Amino acid sequence: MDKQTAREEPPALPPPEERTDAPAPHALRAAGARAFERAAAVARHPYWERPSSEWLVRRWPDLTASLAATFFFWLSLTPSLVPRPWYYQGAIGGITAAIGYGLGALLAWLYRLLFPWRPSERVRARCWLAFLVALPLAIAFLLGRSADGQRELRRLQELPPTLTWHSLMIALISLTVLGLLLLVARSIRLGTRQLTRLLNRIMPWPAAVALGLTLSTAITVIGMRDVVWDRGILEVADRLAAAKDESTDPGVMRPYTPTLSGSPDSLISWDDLGNKGRTFTGTALSADEIAEFGGTEAALDPIRVYVGRKAYDDYADGAELAVRELERTGAFDREVLAITGTTGTGWVNPTTVEALEYMHGGDTAVVAMQYSYLPSWASFMVDREEAGRATEELFDAVHARWEQEPAAERPMLLVFGESLAVSAIESAFDNLDDLLSRTDGALLIGPPDFSPIHSELTERRDAGSPIWRPVYDDGRHVRFAQFPDRDLRLPEGEPWLEPRVVYLQNASDPVVWWSPDLLFRRPEWLNRPLGPDVTSSVDWFPFVTFWQTTVDMANSYGAPAPHGHRYGSNPVDAWAAIAPPDDWTATDTERLSWLLEVRHPPRHGWAG
Repeated sequence: MDKQTAREEPPALPPPEERTDAPAPHALRAAGARAFERAAAVARHPYWERPSSEWLVRRWPDLTASLAATFFFWLSLTPSLVPRPWYYQGAIGGITAAIGYGLGALLAWLYRLLFPWRPSERVRARCWLAFLVALPLAIAFLLGRSADGQRELRRLQELPPTLTWHSLMIALISLTVLGLLLLVARSIRLGTRQLTRLLNRIMPWPAAVALGLTLSTAITVIGMRDVVWDRGILEVADRLAAAKDESTDPGVMRPYTPTLSGSPDSLISWDDLGNKGRTFTGTALSADEIAEFGGTEAALDPIRVYVGRKAYDDYADGAELAVRELERTGAFDREVLAITGTTGTGWVNPTTVEALEYMHGGDTAVVAMQYSYLPSWASFMVDREEAGRATEELFDAVHARWEQEPAAERPMLLVFGESLAVSAIESAFDNLDDLLSRTDGALLIGPPDFSPIHSELTERRDAGSPIWRPVYDDGRHVRFAQFPDRDLRLPEGEPWLEPRVVYLQNASDPVVWWSPDLLFRRPEWLNRPLGPDVTSSVDWFPFVTFWQTTVDMANSYGAPAPHGHRYGSNPVDAWAAIAPPDDWTATDTERLSWLLEVRHPPRHGWAG
């Protein structure tokens, strides 16, 4: 090797033990030892002891309560009536886990109060270590089972499967909601302790405790009811709904046809109709549109009368105004006169109205009276009885005027409603016999559990018929349907007398089945056989099923018809059974169903 080559070769590196940039073996051993010591310390004591009993907010969770919270979280993952989006599932998982944590904490407190024995620190450490190791595995397993159940439910209701990352988001949201609720609960407890100590300065400790608990409970309840609910949620909802009621939806124009309320000829001004009233009359069919469907030139412009809430002072005045508007438009000379209830906002399903108008060539009159502008959930909470009073006044006034017509010349008198409007319509009658004696037919869609006539029919249904598809009095006047083309034929071979009443109710509609009784009592709709679109994995658990069904109501429009609270074009089949024209055929029903599905594609969200 020459000198030049030797100069170009890099110098040899020293052995690893002599290099300053390599960790020395003793340093590696020391780091490993420290890590092992930390792990061993955690294993010996895998929970944090608060330095003082004064620490209420920042303290380690209770093991019994944590186990209960995990169990309740698992219950929340069980399927219910309609598929839940991941964010809804995360919220209900956190709320349900918080309920379980509270119950578990109560049981642990009662045990400590009644029994002196406590497990040793070693036993507690091993229990906590087992819980912390098993928890991630258990959550992953439970979320996987939940995803399988949701996939089955989505398949039954013709929805695409969920995505894998949804499970992770459910876990994160649930943990966040649980943490926030736990923080609130502990803060309330801390405030109660501070209040008790202040009271103890002026009274004995037992009296201070009793008064402190009473005042804390009162402050919490009144604060939640008056501040959070009444002056918070409801006031915001009222302001938003009032602003919406003043607005006009895009594409809705004031009508100039005399047969429509809000037109220049109308007794009710356009501005007084409200948002849903303007949509109801401003999107009405024309005679030309109806004639194009029927292939005839004999169609009429349908009559639509709507009395907005701003147009009257009390319900009797509103009903009287509706009658005068019906007289102005010549409604009592039409072939069909239909009275409908409205949902909280005043909404009327256009599919149900248009089906009747197309079917009878526009020779129809439909009348409605708005009683509120609040969304249905808020209207249910604050003025549910008002819907019944308003609709009863409207029906009685119209029926009294209808009876003045010669019996042979009166129009066919029908009633219909959807969701909260079903309860309103039924409240206008004493019972089913009263409904049958004073009308020529009724179409009631998605009836809530508290609807009086529906509840009576369901309770007195024929033996052997399921609650989700009851048969009443062998179907002589009343029939229930989710798939009308086959359900309205049941029971086979039995005559269907007139007048006819049709209830459209889906087995998976949470609006139909929601009730406070779900908190503590197993509902009949969970008995076998289950409905055709209800998963076999569904079951009842105290508290949990109530929360699930409550959340399902908010998501009840998330499934396609006929599932959840969507009924699509099923009103066409129902009207064809209740009040068909003489020349109406099954082919006409199919054509009209297709047309209305195109005219009114499903939208996400709560309609009323």
